[in-house]
Amino acid sequence: MRYLAITALTLIALGRPGAVTAQDVAARVNSVREGEVRLTFPLRPDVCGDGRNVWYGERSNYSRNDSRTRRDVEYDFDCTTGPGRLVVVRRDGETTDLRFYVGGRWRASSTATDIGAVSARSAVDYLIGLAETDDGKAGRDAIFPVTLVDSVTIWPMLMRIARSDSRPRSTRQQATFWLGHLAEEPATRGLTELVGDAAVDREVRESAIFALSQRRDEGVPALINVVRTSRDPELRKKALFWLANSRDPRALDLIEELLNKR
Repeated sequence: MRYLAITALTLIALGRPGAVTAQDVAARVNSVREGEVRLTFPLRPDVCGDGRNVWYGERSNYSRNDSRTRRDVEYDFDCTTGPGRLVVVRRDGETTDLRFYVGGRWRASSTATDIGAVSARSAVDYLIGLAETDDGKAGRDAIFPVTLVDSVTIWPMLMRIARSDSRPRSTRQQATFWLGHLAEEPATRGLTELVGDAAVDREVRESAIFALSQRRDEGVPALINVVRTSRDPELRKKALFWLANSRDPRALDLIEELLNKR
């Protein structure tokens, strides 16, 4: 009886999404030589989607307009809080593409392999592993879903990718871009929106920030100074945006400093 009880508990544990490791996910995906693999994972509570559009943070929006994705997910009218839905495309034993959704419902498929639900940690580790090893589109597209996963601190992993000379430029750019977004909260914490004359003056300052973004040598230190000293949250966000697109090591140092304050 004791043996049966232990066996039953083991089987229950193995059946839980949290018991599936990143290695398990990778092994099950890689076992499919030709076709598509589906899996789901939990997202942050501030993320919702309707199967096509994704809203996150302060209602920021990411949209998919690719008609080819309609075969994967049935859309909802409501914005629901997850789950994250990932389709991994396999061709000749290689991962060639990813398609990511939030909310909605899987469309029926007689050919797709459905792994089911995996833990947030397993999803992050699998996607980061893909970003660190795949030199193509799949590696680059693995970055965005990672930024929405629940209860996992992902910025150190993205920083590692952003600073890695072995990663393709497009993958590093994606990592740096989303690091900039993650740094917005600590960069603007405690600041409020400007009103009146100060808000009008913002337009001039925004133009100046754009001009600085076009001048790498003197522009990067000036933008860093805006992030450190401006009392305007929107100006800080815009300066961070251009810094994250600069691919300058000084920008990554600032972003890392900010994220260490989270």
